[in-house]
Amino acid sequence: MTPADLSRTVLSALRRAVDEGVLAGPVPDSVQVGRPGPGGSGDYATSVALRLAGPARRSPRDIAEILRAEILRSTPDLSRVDVTGPGFLNFTLAPGSRAEIVRAVLDAGTEYGHGDTLAGTTVILAPAGELRAAVRTETVLRLLRAQGADARTGPDATERLTVRPVTATLAGDLFARLGTDAARWGLLRPAAHDAAATGDDLLVQHESNPLFTVRYAHARTRALLRNAAALGIPRGDGDTHEPGARALLDSIGDHPGVLAAAARHRAPDRVARHLERTAEAFLHFQETCRPLPAGDEKPSAAHRSRLALAEAAGTVLAGGLTLLGIDAPEHL
Repeated sequence: MTPADLSRTVLSALRRAVDEGVLAGPVPDSVQVGRPGPGGSGDYATSVALRLAGPARRSPRDIAEILRAEILRSTPDLSRVDVTGPGFLNFTLAPGSRAEIVRAVLDAGTEYGHGDTLAGTTVILAPAGELRAAVRTETVLRLLRAQGADARTGPDATERLTVRPVTATLAGDLFARLGTDAARWGLLRPAAHDAAATGDDLLVQHESNPLFTVRYAHARTRALLRNAAALGIPRGDGDTHEPGARALLDSIGDHPGVLAAAARHRAPDRVARHLERTAEAFLHFQETCRPLPAGDEKPSAAHRSRLALAEAAGTVLAGGLTLLGIDAPEHL
C-alpha cells in the first residue's frame, strides 16, 4: 500500500462516514498522507481530522477515531491504525504490504507515480522566451499531464511561471558547454526563486555532484540486474524487512505523492530533490544489504528480494529523470 493508496483509503472512509450520517461537513477533494511527525508512530500519517474539525463541529480526536474504525473495517493491508496527539491518524502497514509497493513500481514501469489527481483540470501556461522559464514551463507541462491534467501553452494563458532568470551571457552557450542533461538539471534543480546552477561542477563525476549521484545510482541498479541475469538469479518480490531497506522503500513509496505535489505547485525542483534522496537511499542500501551473493555464498530469497527493490529504485530514478527531460543511462 503506497501513500497514494492510503490517501484514497482515508478519503473513501470519510465519504462513507458522511454518507452514513456519522460525520457532517464537506468532503475534501484529496487527503495528504506523509511521514509521521514527532510523537507519531507507524509508517504513514495524516492530519485530515484536524482540517475537518471546524466544519464537522467535532473535536479532531473524535473525527480521527471515527475514521480509524471505518478504515480498519475495510482495509486488510494495515496492521494498526492509531490516533496520536490532537488527532493525527497513524498507519502501520501489514506484513507483506511493502512488497506491494515494489510490485506496483515494477508493474507500472517508469510511469509509476503517474495518475489522475488532476484529471478534469485545464492548465494553460504562457509561452516563455527566457531560457530558464522556457525549460521550466515545458517540464511543468509534462508533470501536469502525468497527473491527468489537460496542460498546454497558449495565447489565452491564465498562468505564467516566474523564475529567477539566467543572464544572457550564461544562457548563450549553456547547453553547448554543459550538454543537455547537466544544463537542464542546473536550470530545474534550484527552486524558481533561487539562482540557476550553471558551473562546470555539474559535470564532475563525484558524489559531490547530485546529478552524477542520481545517474550513477540508476546505472548501478542496471548493472546489478545484468550481473544477476548472468548468474541466473531471478528477482524476488521485494518483501524485505531489513533495516537498510526501510529508507529506500519509504522513498520509493513517496514517489507518487512527490510527482503530484510537483505538478500542483509547478515545482520540478521537488522531483530533483526526491531523486537525490532516492539515490542516496539506494547507495546506502546496496552497501548494507548486498543484492548479489559474495564469494561462494549461495543466492537466497533475501538476495532475490533485494534485487527486486534495486530494480524498483532504478525504475523510480529513470521515471523521475525522464519527467525532467534528462537521460537515465544504463552505463556510467
